[in-house]
Amino acid sequence: MALDASMISRSNLSGLIPEPVTREIIQGVTADSAVLSMGRKLPNMGSKTQTINVLDSLPLAYFVEGDNGQKKTTNMAWDKKKIYAEEVAVIVPIPEAVLDDSNYDIWGEVKPRITEAFGKVIDSAILFGTNKPTNWRDGLVPSAVAAGNVVTRASATPDPGVFAEIMGVDGVIAKVEESGYLPTGAMAAVKMRAQLRGLVDSNGIPIFKTDMQGTTQYALDGVPLVFPLNGAFDASEALMIVGDFSQLTYAIRKDIEFKIFTEGVVQNTDKTIAYNLMQDDMVALRAVMRLGWEIPNPINAYNADNANRFPFAVYKPAVVTPGG
Repeated sequence: MALDASMISRSNLSGLIPEPVTREIIQGVTADSAVLSMGRKLPNMGSKTQTINVLDSLPLAYFVEGDNGQKKTTNMAWDKKKIYAEEVAVIVPIPEAVLDDSNYDIWGEVKPRITEAFGKVIDSAILFGTNKPTNWRDGLVPSAVAAGNVVTRASATPDPGVFAEIMGVDGVIAKVEESGYLPTGAMAAVKMRAQLRGLVDSNGIPIFKTDMQGTTQYALDGVPLVFPLNGAFDASEALMIVGDFSQLTYAIRKDIEFKIFTEGVVQNTDKTIAYNLMQDDMVALRAVMRLGWEIPNPINAYNADNANRFPFAVYKPAVVTPGG
């Protein structure tokens, strides 16, 4: 039996899903997603695709020789990039007996799980390309590696070289700067917290500053450093990502929409039935949203090379050889 065999329309959900709760979940997804919280939100999309114009060619200026020298002309050019809105969804089956218990805080249990699930799948797709929709561009990390904006850690054990690999002349931050961008933020695997606390300079003096009486704010060369906890950050692919997050743009086509189904089946990925709603006395809450993203990466005066210009750089883990 199809999932939409029977449902309660959105207008009938006011008792279960009041509008303030819906807005709260939308805000929660943005907060729970490290990417969306740091990226730049564009106006909501009016259709499945949205085109953004990207500067592709800069004007040139010339000196004029002599009093009657001829002035030259120049031009500018723009390229087009498309944002594709793709669907993110999750189904939350709930026993009817739970719904009947008026003293049970349904939304107190459901909201964190929905925001966590949405935030994780969005971050995984944007950062690493994990299970990304076909129409979406390559993930941020693969794109940075393809552009050569990558530094691989030299050793798997703590050493003073970590400081140079991140902050040095050929470090991760410098890779972003060489592309003509100034970093506005960084995100890192949780394991990097301990690595940063243990950083010392060439003389063995600790670099990390801490305050035993207050909250320690992690920052990297003056820009905020966050450590995603939603499970999307793959430490085997990247230890840290640094870049100009104003260049990571996203747009929402449809805010979270809810539907409740009282009949139908919920299938596993192998097509076996996980729940038969009518037979198991359950209802299923389906949450759906649509969004897309892109990295404009326009030409700039400092770096006009499209192949090697990218506003993000990646600090990858050390390569451990067998037996090493």
